Amino acid sequence: MKSRYAFFWYPRFFPTLVTVVGLLGSYMALPGRLSDSRLPSFGMAHPVKATNLVFSVPTQYQGKTVRKVDLGTPEKVIALTFDDGPWPKTTLQVLEILRKNNIKATFFWIGRNLKNYPDIGRRVVQDGHVIGNHTWHHWYFHMNPAVAAAEIENTAALIYKTTGVKTSLFRPPGGFLNNGLAAYARSQKYAIVMWSDDPGENHIGRSAPVLANNVLKAARPGEIILLHDIHPRTVQALPIIIAGLKQRGYRFVTVPQLLAMQKRAQNPKTEPPKAAN
Repeated sequence: MKSRYAFFWYPRFFPTLVTVVGLLGSYMALPGRLSDSRLPSFGMAHPVKATNLVFSVPTQYQGKTVRKVDLGTPEKVIALTFDDGPWPKTTLQVLEILRKNNIKATFFWIGRNLKNYPDIGRRVVQDGHVIGNHTWHHWYFHMNPAVAAAEIENTAALIYKTTGVKTSLFRPPGGFLNNGLAAYARSQKYAIVMWSDDPGENHIGRSAPVLANNVLKAARPGEIILLHDIHPRTVQALPIIIAGLKQRGYRFVTVPQLLAMQKRAQNPKTEPPKAAN
């Protein structure tokens, strides 16, 4: 009687086994492809839930670096921006605070965090906030053009796949403008969005009231405030920041809204000349 296991020892089975193992190995390796910056992956083009949102910037800001906006008017507007999410718990807490105050903000996402927390990312978009690209790994060191491209393009592709959003806003990790990332972003006509009001969240010893006070002291019309939705202290400081700015007469806008306001200020409408009597 032939053993029922004889087939597995039959020589002709070996090529089949090798093929199957190879296919399984390739399949299992695919999820890691996005996280490998050496392997640009630009083909993710089918959003899970298309929202068809495009966060574009005026032509004059394409490929340019923006730190604040000169409004040319006394209007007191300011933009809240949040880096490094989406993140469990704290991002959701930030969203709740913004919702209670009817404020729209701009979130700059790290690709690998969006990969880990896609539902939170979708929640941010559903709440009406603007999304920007903050690279895949949040690396600071110098990168060659291929690595820089992968860092930005992989993140852009995942943002679109997850939320249906396309964005022309980019913020370099750490604000580094000379490590290859900003150069690639400029070549793709992103607006390089920096900031003009930084409370110093990375200083561990600074309490929430100190962070809030730092924001309020530096606040000026047209400024872009740097915050991070990954720090519990930022969540604690946010209501204080919002209340203080409202008390000072500020209105909150997104980064695209702020850029559009500067464009209007630089290109005021003119009335046709009146006919001479």
